[in-house]
Amino acid sequence: MNERHAQSPPEHDGGLSHDLPVLARRRMIRLMAGASLVPLVGCTSQEKPSASASSSSSSSSSAGCAEIPEETAGPFPGDGSNGVNVLKESGVVRSDITRSFGDSAGGTAEGVPLTITLTVVDAASGCGTPKKGAAVYIWHCDRDGAYSLYSEGVTEENYLRGVQETDEEGRVTFTSVFPGCYPGRWPHAHFEVYGSLADATAATSITSTSQLAFPQDVCEAVYATDGYGGSVRNLSSLSLEDDGVFGDGHERQLATMTGSARDGYTAALTVPV
Repeated sequence: MNERHAQSPPEHDGGLSHDLPVLARRRMIRLMAGASLVPLVGCTSQEKPSASASSSSSSSSSAGCAEIPEETAGPFPGDGSNGVNVLKESGVVRSDITRSFGDSAGGTAEGVPLTITLTVVDAASGCGTPKKGAAVYIWHCDRDGAYSLYSEGVTEENYLRGVQETDEEGRVTFTSVFPGCYPGRWPHAHFEVYGSLADATAATSITSTSQLAFPQDVCEAVYATDGYGGSVRNLSSLSLEDDGVFGDGHERQLATMTGSARDGYTAALTVPV
């Protein structure tokens, strides 16, 4: 077990007392959605509905599509909600998040290269309208399962954290490394969506907080490479279905992956808000 997490139980994403209200709220929303006559169908990771599909009926058009599920930010957000605030630091707006910046220790996160592309769209329009000018803050653990700013040994680092403004297609792209798997949680990345870049760098007015899940076959391929030894053992005792966050439904949070462990991967996800 990674020593950085051996001293603390798998409570990374809020712990039971933090997660239960979030998960209960999600389950209630799902139950209400299931009772509705209008199905809540999210977008796929790489495709948008055609104009004809999104306007095929007045009921589906008015209902839009399902927003990305709300998830806990966990105890390591670095957004000022629990003291540490990286969002107000000069240099946080960047696409390459592999290196620490500013007054940090200047370290670089190692691992299999990973590009993360999130496409933020308007759920009310049926996922057909990109949210240009929104902003996304993303963060995740390193290949050892440690979170910069918080975990032992990397409290002086701020790598694997960054903000981007969405382009005309609603997209943001981050250059990173594939995260490790620590005890108790399926491999994932956190993100917050803001209405604007100004909101993000002021750490105010969060539109949505959620998480992206990585497919099992990709995780297994990455963890077979050097540097991810501890993740192999941790992943073997987990499943998406039993995960405390993704267990009640992960279809709209599971990234579409391309690439290889040798050359690196690209993870894509559409984020309706």
